[in-house]
Amino acid sequence: MKLVKCPRCDLNYIREDEKYCKVCLRELKGEKHEDEVELCSICNEEPALPGKDVCLFCLKEMNKSNSNDDTQNEEMTEGLEPGNIGDMDSVSGMDEIIPDVEDDSEIPSQEFGEIENELSLEDVREDEERKADEDEAEDDL
Repeated sequence: MKLVKCPRCDLNYIREDEKYCKVCLRELKGEKHEDEVELCSICNEEPALPGKDVCLFCLKEMNKSNSNDDTQNEEMTEGLEPGNIGDMDSVSGMDEIIPDVEDDSEIPSQEFGEIENELSLEDVREDEERKADEDEAEDDL
């Protein structure tokens, strides 16, 4: 049995011995195919709204409960102030965490050399001018 596309709609597959697919046959006979009605996922009694999985009644109930939750949340947060949150310690009262760091005295100071000496911009400029003057003096000789 080989499957081929329906010659009328060119969408559905049919067996070689069939003329048209089931959808096209229904259309040709004038029968209307009603889609299965999807029931509400909450109450399983009423049909669900198009594009939703709940019925109109359940959707209204959900919106009411959500609006009640919002008003309750607003009422609860209105009375809250930073001072009366609870028995929490303030940040200033907490112990400071000090990491263990190796002692700097163990590192020889010669290793860093001139890095330890801070230079100002004026000192750098003076050094550059001195070097430039020395270069000119050597060129003159």
